[in-house]
Amino acid sequence: MDIQQACEAFRVLLEEQQQRIANADATKKDFSNMETIIVGLIDGDGIGPLIMAQAEQVLRTLLADELASGKIILKKIEGLTIENRLALGKSVPEDVLSAIKSCDVLLKGPTTTPMGGTMESANVTLRRELDLYANVRPVSIPEEGIDWIFYRENTEGEYVLGSRGVALPGMAVDFKVTTDFGTRRIAKAAFDYAKHNGKTRVSIVTKANIMKKTDGKFTEICHQVAEEYPGITADDWYIDIMTANLVNPAIRSGFQVVVLPNLYGDIITDEAAQLQGGVGSAGSANIGDRYAMFEAIHGSAPRMIAEGLQDYVNPTSILRATVMLLRHICRQDAAQRLEKALDSCTVNVTGDATGATCAEFMQELSRLV
Repeated sequence: MDIQQACEAFRVLLEEQQQRIANADATKKDFSNMETIIVGLIDGDGIGPLIMAQAEQVLRTLLADELASGKIILKKIEGLTIENRLALGKSVPEDVLSAIKSCDVLLKGPTTTPMGGTMESANVTLRRELDLYANVRPVSIPEEGIDWIFYRENTEGEYVLGSRGVALPGMAVDFKVTTDFGTRRIAKAAFDYAKHNGKTRVSIVTKANIMKKTDGKFTEICHQVAEEYPGITADDWYIDIMTANLVNPAIRSGFQVVVLPNLYGDIITDEAAQLQGGVGSAGSANIGDRYAMFEAIHGSAPRMIAEGLQDYVNPTSILRATVMLLRHICRQDAAQRLEKALDSCTVNVTGDATGATCAEFMQELSRLV
């Protein structure tokens, strides 16, 4: 590819992004008065089917009456496996995407993304196709006074164009996009959460001193939104020092709500989850105005399958995501029952034979639920 071709490829990307914003639909779905709610269940890859089986079992227990009456429908969605995606050369095959769009919310196991090549992550595709612009990840360590919630922008940044870069002889260039529209809505989501949950501080995390156009825009717009929320303080941190702050016992308990661009959010929420007890301990929500997808924060862990450790998979992360799903569809009592059971369960699953098995964990959790 020569420079002229690279410039043409970049022009196409810019036009696509302008069209994306022009086509955005901000129609919100109200789950409080829907006659029927369809919950799509996607197994994913690796340990995905194993942990999803536990989540489905819990949903069937907690929602038994509404499932029996048809008020809630659990719909299994097949075909989002790495084998099928590779065979078709599609990150999300068309028939699978159609089935997904027939649902209101999704509970999804982890999916594998091939290294190298041009195939996009299934998660990135779904976030774009369903316009799931807010990745929401709570982290709680009560004994240390930590109660964080991260609002990561989910449809822009490096991820939306991560498979669309250009390669020249001896050089490769990837792209990052930040729009006023995309930044404003993630900022409003973070500040709305703070307002409605008694929080007084929103921390804006960027690298605006280096990425002056994109991160600079993100910071500027977040502060514009902050002016609409009197009583809530907005403060700025660079991503490098913020990663240090989260492991600094002297100040970390002071953070409450954190809003940040896509890539930084991906990295720092894994760090935060590790402090809570590992990436297997945290759930994740991907929320838009029409659809929402809830998933484990961790990957598909093919190593566990290869090493015969499948009996020791930890379902906590997908179950924490299930709590978030239940709250999103306004099933507060069921969400509280599951959250209380998870907080009370003392069975320790470590991912290997040094800890309990998944079955032992679920036996105790079922008793508590």
